[in-house]
Amino acid sequence: MPVRRLPAGLGGPPALASALRDAQYIASDDLATATFLALSLQKPLLLEGAPGVGKTEGAKALASIMGRELVRLQCYEGIDASAAMYEWNFPRQMLAIRQAGDDYVNLYSDEFLIARPILQALEQPSDRVLLIDEIDRADHEFEAFLLEFLSDFTLSIPERGTMRAVEPPIVVLTSNRTRELHEALRRRCVYHWIDYPDPALEASIVMMRASTVAHDTAHKVVAAVGQLREQPLAKPPGVAETVEWAEAATLLHQQGATWPRAFARAIGVVLKDQDDLEFIAPQVDALLERVAS
Repeated sequence: MPVRRLPAGLGGPPALASALRDAQYIASDDLATATFLALSLQKPLLLEGAPGVGKTEGAKALASIMGRELVRLQCYEGIDASAAMYEWNFPRQMLAIRQAGDDYVNLYSDEFLIARPILQALEQPSDRVLLIDEIDRADHEFEAFLLEFLSDFTLSIPERGTMRAVEPPIVVLTSNRTRELHEALRRRCVYHWIDYPDPALEASIVMMRASTVAHDTAHKVVAAVGQLREQPLAKPPGVAETVEWAEAATLLHQQGATWPRAFARAIGVVLKDQDDLEFIAPQVDALLERVAS
C-alpha cells in the first residue's frame, strides 16, 4: 500500500494534533491517529457522529494545516452525479454553435465544462481537500456512484473518456448516521466516531474559540449543556452551540444581567427548536441554579 509523504512537522499523530490545535481545532488522540493513518495510507477518512461534534470543522482545519483549498460537496436528498462531478454548460454550447456558423466547434472542450467538487479534486489533488459532507443524507444510488471514485480515484466522462488523479486526493466524508452507510463504502475508508467531548475538553474548546469567556463561565456553560443533552430533545446542542451560548451569556452579563439569568435569557442560542424550548422552560431555572452554584 502506498504511503503519502506528509508535510514537515506532521510526522505523527501528536504532531498532527498539535498542528490542528494551532488551527483552532482540538482533536483527541484517537482522531489525530485516524487522520494520520488516512493521510499516510492515502485512504478517505470517514467521520461519524451526532450533529455539532466538529466533523466538518475537523475537515476545514485539516485543509488549513495542509495548506490546501477545501472543496466541499454538501450532500442532500436527491443529489445526482452532475451536482457532484461535472456538467456541460448547455447555454454556452448553444451560443457557440450559433456564433460559429459553418465552422467546427468542439462542444466538449474545457471552456464548456463546469467542474463540480469531485472533478475539482481530481484535477488538482495536491492542492485541494475534498469534503463530502453528510453523505448519509444522499440516497443509496449516489453512495454507489461514489464507490467508483473512492476505489481508484477515477471519473468517467463519456464525451472525453476516463480521468484519473495523478495522486490520490485527500478526502474526508462525514455522516450524522441518520442511516447506515453501505459496507463497501466503509471498507474504503479509515473510520472514526466523534462523540461529544468530555467536559474538560469542551471547556477548553470554548475558551479557545471564545476568548472573552472566563474559565469559570466556560465550565458552567459546559455543565449546563451536558445536562441539556441528557434531556429528550429533538435537537441536542452541539459544540458550536456551547461556544455561542457562552459568548451570548457573557455579553448579557457585561450588559448587567446577573448569573444565572444571563444563561437563561440566551437560551435561544443553544436550543433552536420551539418544542425543545417549551419542554425545557419549566426546568431551566433549576438547571441553571445547579450549575451556577
